[in-house]
Amino acid sequence: MSGAMDITEALLRGMPLPRPDEDGDKDRRGQVMVVAGSVEVPGAALLAGIAALRAGAGKLQMATARSVAVPLGLAVPEALVIGLPETPDGGIAPEAGAELARRARRCGAVLVGPGMTNGAESAALTGVLLDRLDGPALVLDAAALRGLTDSRERLHRHAGRAVITPHAGEMASLLGIEREAVAADPRGTARRAAALLQVVVVMKGPCTEIVTPQGEAWRYSGGTVGLATSGSGDTLAGLVAGLLARGATPLQAAVWAVHLHGEAGNRLTRRHGPLGFLARELLAEVPGIMAALSDPVGGEAVSSEPPR
Repeated sequence: MSGAMDITEALLRGMPLPRPDEDGDKDRRGQVMVVAGSVEVPGAALLAGIAALRAGAGKLQMATARSVAVPLGLAVPEALVIGLPETPDGGIAPEAGAELARRARRCGAVLVGPGMTNGAESAALTGVLLDRLDGPALVLDAAALRGLTDSRERLHRHAGRAVITPHAGEMASLLGIEREAVAADPRGTARRAAALLQVVVVMKGPCTEIVTPQGEAWRYSGGTVGLATSGSGDTLAGLVAGLLARGATPLQAAVWAVHLHGEAGNRLTRRHGPLGFLARELLAEVPGIMAALSDPVGGEAVSSEPPR
């Protein structure tokens, strides 16, 4: 089980994304809730939310710290923005969890974590959501990853509909090991986390590894160094959430999002050079890349299951 399948255009054409009916409305394209941001990092919610829409989701709710909600709503007029009680350091207070869970019932996917304060309050909020959510697919990123191993029984309730998106430092903290150990065996540590937590793991890095709880693995090594920039991870998490809201499985959403993210960086690299493009600039590239892969080769019917 040591190998991994390369993510290629041919592989993606063999696991096509769900398509909305031509006469379908925005509700049928899927709703996303993004729980993200803080007073210090409100832009993470913006990047993740717009990424979800660029992935094709029909409706977006963004929930963030109350004092930054209005500016965020003005910056993303396509979204319904919810201002939540704040902690003293400008994060989202844990007592917001019950209300968020109630609002999320009609959503296809919920993303938690980008730009949230990296403290016990964020871990507590994530725990409340894990307890109270029932139905939506989940993406856990950044601050929402804190303490997950201690909450794994809560997370197991969501087996089959959850994705986590750690980088090496977050994975090390998650498993209680050194970062060097993650760097030495990213696929192995991703397999360990996927089995422990019963989630699909997107192990971000120069070669991004995607692993299922059963240990199956996919990899994407076609990105460029320019993707290692502030906000890039927020856009990736938002893409995963948007695809989940459309009805993709956790594995489909992870594999497609990683490819779309990487190829968006490649387009910008060809246009601007390997360094200096911004995470926000990735977003406008996504629909075109997705459209180019939307039709199976030759127009033949293909399976929606990933190739083995």
